[in-house]
Amino acid sequence: MAPRQAAYRLLFALLTAGGFLALAFTAARAQQDRIIDPDASVVNEQKLLQESERITGRIGLPDERAATLIQPAGRTWRYFHEVLLRWIGSIVIIATVLGLALAYSLIGRLRMSEGRSGTKVARFSAFERFAHWLTATSFVLLALTGLNVTFGKILLRPLIGPEAFTTLSESAKYVHNFISFPFVLGLILIAATWMRDNIPRKVDIEWLKQGGGFIKGRHPTAGRFNAGEKLVFWLALVAGAAVAISGYLLMFPFYGTNILGMQAAQVVHSIIAMLFIALIIGHIYIGTLGTEGAFEAMGTGSVDFNWAKEHHALWLKDEIAKGHVPKPPPRASASPAE
Repeated sequence: MAPRQAAYRLLFALLTAGGFLALAFTAARAQQDRIIDPDASVVNEQKLLQESERITGRIGLPDERAATLIQPAGRTWRYFHEVLLRWIGSIVIIATVLGLALAYSLIGRLRMSEGRSGTKVARFSAFERFAHWLTATSFVLLALTGLNVTFGKILLRPLIGPEAFTTLSESAKYVHNFISFPFVLGLILIAATWMRDNIPRKVDIEWLKQGGGFIKGRHPTAGRFNAGEKLVFWLALVAGAAVAISGYLLMFPFYGTNILGMQAAQVVHSIIAMLFIALIIGHIYIGTLGTEGAFEAMGTGSVDFNWAKEHHALWLKDEIAKGHVPKPPPRASASPAE
């Protein structure tokens, strides 16, 4: 009797162990099935976006607008930033450089037809040059650090590596943000100093009709600033104000606008910045390589008498009448080409 009971007990234990093994196998198989198909119970992303305009989450920030995680317009903005802006910037900047190179090859440097007289005429004060160079230096730094945002990932990162590019871009971001303040200050100083001299006048129309001084042998008269310089002045003020306002909306997010507004500000900021860079490239060319003696105005504050007579005759006449300039020297023979 005892052996039979022992056999029953052994059979019962085996059946119990088999049942536990079967349950464990079934649970493991079900778990495996869930791992293989992780999206079985997940709502399709496209369907979710169709149900709601945006996806939000829970955040610890006090501004609830920062809780927006995904919005359909973000994909449009990303395509603009990663694709369209690069094409726009490349075309604008390259076309500007090629156009100036073509102009130089066809026209060459505009030299003083009578050569240098040896007499200097004060053109810009120290304060005026300070305002100009403050704005110019700030602009160059802003342009370089801004271009890094658009083109750095495809041009610099393959050359210097991701680690160095990350460090460089982080530093460039801080430079871009803080240099914006002296840039805006420079714009304000330039506007306050030169706005009166840049009011359009009838003489500017005649200056444009005569080719703006780019036709050799013709020297259209102009006041302190000609029509081309006035155009650069007003475009720079408008563009500078636009990039400053849109830039500060991006620098201080969620103050006065939402995510969609910041995306629009970034589009405005980047497009105007590209056009602004092209404008200043042209301005630099005319003031250096394109026109003999022009850089001296901002470099030293004085220009040659013959340069002033050829490019700004009306202003020179006023300066002579005020006693700021000595009487015209006798006509000098043209100096050798530099």
